[in-house]
Amino acid sequence: MTHYTILPMDAVLEGLEEMDKTQTLEISVDGVTMQVQPLNQRQASIVRLISCNPQDFLNPRFAPGRLIEFEPVTKGEA
Repeated sequence: MTHYTILPMDAVLEGLEEMDKTQTLEISVDGVTMQVQPLNQRQASIVRLISCNPQDFLNPRFAPGRLIEFEPVTKGEA
């Protein structure tokens, strides 16, 4: 991807390192894989969808920023 701008490179890339430090998880809800940012042990905010189905992106339940509730599963339970 090419990005043309008159801004200096430092201004364009400012804050990029902090974005990488946020903890995200990949979970599946109703067969839709998504990346979420945990808020507490049972709630998370949707960051992005990881799906090949275009209909998933049109579903308002899976819009980025929406809160979802989930049941944590440990590796021994799966």
